[in-house]
Amino acid sequence: MHEYSIAYDIYTTARRAAIENDAKEVKCVSVDVGKLAMVNPEQVEFLFNVIIEDDPLFSGAQLSCRKVEARTRCSCGYEGDERFVCPRCGKLPEIVAGMEIVVTNIEIEVDEE
Repeated sequence: MHEYSIAYDIYTTARRAAIENDAKEVKCVSVDVGKLAMVNPEQVEFLFNVIIEDDPLFSGAQLSCRKVEARTRCSCGYEGDERFVCPRCGKLPEIVAGMEIVVTNIEIEVDEE
């Protein structure tokens, strides 16, 4: 159940950023989840909601997960989505996107001065 640790890491990242920016409330946390990351985004979202239940800074906060397609590159110049065999030369291409789990945006509300 590594989804729990991922949800917790997203929470702590957002919380730290919110506190550093004097937020009074976190509205939305946006995350890119690669399709090859071996993570269930719905499970991460559920666990994130469980984690933030007792944190007033996150009352009403939402987690928005965007799925990122796999992208590969080969030394022969091929770029595409073939993960196992390069369609041009037959080598194993390098995965350049689709394995990441990245917090991309944290929407917060601050007091206006």
